[in-house]
Amino acid sequence: MNILIVDDYKTMLRIIRNLLKQIDFNNVEEATDGTEALAKLRSGNFGLIISDWNMAPMTGLQLLQEVRADSRLKNTPFIMVTAESKTENVVAAKAAGVSNYIVKPFNAETLKDKIEKVLVHA
Repeated sequence: MNILIVDDYKTMLRIIRNLLKQIDFNNVEEATDGTEALAKLRSGNFGLIISDWNMAPMTGLQLLQEVRADSRLKNTPFIMVTAESKTENVVAAKAAGVSNYIVKPFNAETLKDKIEKVLVHA
């Protein structure tokens, strides 16, 4: 399965890639913002999106809304990663159709658990 990870912070991309490798996910592509992610999603075939919330010019929430509005992409599992656990953010992400939510910092076990949960429902 191909996974797209989206974060404007290169170090975080590397961390998530390494965590995915630890849990045997090796087909990973990266995007550094929502616009680049959307282009990759529309031209590729991804089974999972893991995206940061806080990015510019397109936030993770805006990316999620674009994905859910696209008939070809709308059923792709989408995990939102954020440093903030504000209730209103969780509510907004749920309303936009997020599959799951991870608050930083997190480890490989947490990531594996969240991925397994969304893939069961995919």
